[in-house]
Amino acid sequence: MSLLTADPSRIDPEWMTRALREAGVIDQIRVIDLACQPVGNGLVGDSYRFHLSYDGNEPRAPASVVGKFPAADPDSRRSGSAHTLYVREVAFYRELAATVAIHTPRPILAEIDPATDDFTLILEDLAPARPGDQLAGCAIADCLTALTEAAALHAPRWNDPTLDTVQCFVVAASRRRDLRALLPAIIGQYKDRYRGVIEPEFLDLIDRLPDAIPRYQSDRSTPRTLQHADFRLDNMLFEVRGNSHPMATLDWQTLTVGPGIVDVAYFLSAGIDPSERRLHEIDLVRFYHSELIRRGVRDYGWDDCWRDYRRYTLHGIMMGVVSALSVQRSERGDALFLKMTRGACAQALDHDSFAYWQD
Repeated sequence: MSLLTADPSRIDPEWMTRALREAGVIDQIRVIDLACQPVGNGLVGDSYRFHLSYDGNEPRAPASVVGKFPAADPDSRRSGSAHTLYVREVAFYRELAATVAIHTPRPILAEIDPATDDFTLILEDLAPARPGDQLAGCAIADCLTALTEAAALHAPRWNDPTLDTVQCFVVAASRRRDLRALLPAIIGQYKDRYRGVIEPEFLDLIDRLPDAIPRYQSDRSTPRTLQHADFRLDNMLFEVRGNSHPMATLDWQTLTVGPGIVDVAYFLSAGIDPSERRLHEIDLVRFYHSELIRRGVRDYGWDDCWRDYRRYTLHGIMMGVVSALSVQRSERGDALFLKMTRGACAQALDHDSFAYWQD
């Protein structure tokens, strides 16, 4: 019988005992009590920490685990299903995490019903850790840690032609809608919501997205690899388990195949203030490139890497605009998406990114 449930309230000690035993985490002991509390700032999925008590002791029995489920908010859940976010995250933990070197929580259970997108993820709890905070930003030392982990994701599957045949990406491609046709309406709604709040020069850039996106999305001139596609501070934990590992990356719902440098440009636009980014970005991108080379990438020179960084800034603008209208609106959400959009627009202006995608 499947352990799949989209409702965390249905998870009881018997359920958790079975999940832990089937994953080989515990052997003879049983979970006799558990307590559940919300954790994190997920936008299209709801996460909970389960504190566990047992009827005995085993060395690998966890004191807690983290569970992730579809968003309870109907709008957020519809967005998660429409964009195949749930399918991709479950597939990452079931099929792809073991093929890359980036540090992530160990999956204990990863199940999904492809007909309904009900899913259950039970993951290793990496506490204590310092959560990244998108609104607070981060120090340059954290940027270096994040870029080390980005290279650990990108290098192992660099230019791997088998990625396009992975089932979750096949499903995502079959459901992908014509973004160019949808963008004018999305941009109109975005401008109605944030006109007078976001800078006019940034709104002018957003208006240019429909003409640029077709060439941007169809471009195959850059090596492709596994791409997180939402590689930002809210999806990162630092000093994991008392600094036994410097960082772990969470929230793999946007996983896709594309240029790895997109994750780098997006992270730097969203994670540090534009003035700080301008001071350090060439050194940070050069550090990322050196990590790729250290991990065995041989067909990607520095000039190509820097060119791609300068042109692949549009992803950050798209994420800020589309995401703002895809999930339940909140005060923190508004602040988050405005910061993301502003950071990416400033980056695009600094590098004249749209010029790369003109006809």
